[in-house]
Amino acid sequence: MTPLNQNQRYFFSFSFFIFCFLTLITEPISSFSLQGFNAEKNPNFNADFTLLGDAQIANGGNFVNLTSPSSGSSSGQIVYKKPFKFIDSKSSKPIISFSTDFTFTITPGNGDGIAFVIFPSGGKLSQVFDQGYFGFSDTIDPQFVAVEYDTRKDDNVGDLNGNHVGVDVGSFVSSDTSDVSSIGLLLNGGVPLKSWIDYEASSKRLEIRLGESGSEKPSQPLISYFIDLSKMWGDKEVLVGISSSNGNSMQVSSLSSWRFKVRSVPGSLHSKPLDPEGQRDEQVPVRREKSSFLSILGGLIFATGCGTLVAFVALFVWVVFYGRHSVVAPEVPMNPVECKYEKVNVTIDNASDDTTT
Repeated sequence: MTPLNQNQRYFFSFSFFIFCFLTLITEPISSFSLQGFNAEKNPNFNADFTLLGDAQIANGGNFVNLTSPSSGSSSGQIVYKKPFKFIDSKSSKPIISFSTDFTFTITPGNGDGIAFVIFPSGGKLSQVFDQGYFGFSDTIDPQFVAVEYDTRKDDNVGDLNGNHVGVDVGSFVSSDTSDVSSIGLLLNGGVPLKSWIDYEASSKRLEIRLGESGSEKPSQPLISYFIDLSKMWGDKEVLVGISSSNGNSMQVSSLSSWRFKVRSVPGSLHSKPLDPEGQRDEQVPVRREKSSFLSILGGLIFATGCGTLVAFVALFVWVVFYGRHSVVAPEVPMNPVECKYEKVNVTIDNASDDTTT
């Protein structure tokens, strides 16, 4: 491939700078990544997280056992202690989205399984987490959202079966469920599984995916549920945690990794709803507001970056496909040739022809 010249390198550097800037303005405002569960592997672990109930670090900090194998009831939780809001306090706009993924293992048994929970902060955690479903109380504050990975069929809450994922809103009677057997997985098979949960503020969609540990993130969600979390909590601060209960069985639920990211996306960069049909009932009058300086600057930089990238790609394609194949006419040697000039005399005779009448 033809090496880039200096101008082309300038184009590339400028384009890279532009898109780095665009990434920074959508940088997460709160995030963590746990690949270990002690202060040695994560210096801020004790400051940022709390373990409740029977949860304890095991195997040198490689994972957390949320429950213990016992004939009695056992429950435990891990909670991220830094709260966040789903609404921008200044503009009162729902601009907060989040993504999380975690790897867990549930051993065989007739326990509850585990649940990822979002709940209001401010109350005592010892009261929020008790001996209820998944070790979480739904009576202290019903304003919670949970994604349950349920391994027991409980008719009291209308469970689908003993191998399903569900979305719980203020109650453990699931608002939406999906059979995990449909994708060939077993929640309490003792095999490490990985789940991805994404919430997009502009589309108001909560999507849950599930797969074996080490597999790629599935393209199709197991559940895609419409919910406006900004309306549910307003400007209240919320916390996130993962909770489990063994349901008086020998079931043990373990967590081996957990990542979480909260990001604030400028309104000018919001995407359209994933499902416009689901938004018809939620339509409100559009009110035009003056663009802030940051929005205008972001728009200009974005347009400049796109233009620069197009120019760079066009130049790069020209260099690759045309620049190195340019046809140059071969040089023809010029040899001097001597010319000899001679003087030629031309004589014209005017003769009259004899004519006979």
